[in-house]
Amino acid sequence: MKQIFQQPTFSLLLLLSFTACNGDSSTNPTKIASIPEASGISYCDNTNTLMVANDEGSFYEISPEGAILSEHKLGKYDLEGVVCEDEIITFAVEDGALLQVNRKTLKKRLLKLKGKGFKLSKKAGIEGLTKIKDLYYLSIQAKKEKDSKLLVVKAGANYAKVTDIINHGIIDSAGMDYHDKKLYIVSDKKDKLYIYNLKKNKIKKKIKLPKFAQEGVAFGKDNDIFFADDDGAVMRYTLKELGL
Repeated sequence: MKQIFQQPTFSLLLLLSFTACNGDSSTNPTKIASIPEASGISYCDNTNTLMVANDEGSFYEISPEGAILSEHKLGKYDLEGVVCEDEIITFAVEDGALLQVNRKTLKKRLLKLKGKGFKLSKKAGIEGLTKIKDLYYLSIQAKKEKDSKLLVVKAGANYAKVTDIINHGIIDSAGMDYHDKKLYIVSDKKDKLYIYNLKKNKIKKKIKLPKFAQEGVAFGKDNDIFFADDDGAVMRYTLKELGL
């Protein structure tokens, strides 16, 4: 009788431990990790990991299953978007800058945005970030279509130069990723994922998302798509689940 009693108890504890480590998947199977105020996410090809920014100046490296591998505090930065590359991580800073961080040493440099005709209003800030070839694309989050824009930026030695401005008209754009030659933009205002055609400067498709606070989007390796949830989570869906 004693052995029969101990075995179920151990199994129950193991199950509870597994559930706690996997973002309470029993109640929300799409939630893989709890990250406070997750504001941006990017997939790292060379390590098969994800970088998650939070808007209090920290970033986290997690596995595709949601295990938190490391956490670093960079300073008093409102980090929004993030792009992970082999040697550096680049963050979009809400008040108008790129923050580049060496992945090994964590040495950082702040590149303020400069460019003719570029000015951020008090009601709009930098939110999404992605990279296409050697140019960074930053999304301005705005409540009006006329103020909703993409900034095309070239990172230099001392500052980041705005080389072009694209009016995309997507209200409250909060995160971006460039995948399979397509630009994907999330809006947490309407819970939508937009596929945007950069050559024609128009929205190609709109995909309705489950309701949560979308702040970032990243495509993984195994037909998975990840979202940073500003309410404190990282969400994972398959492309098939979202009709992609």
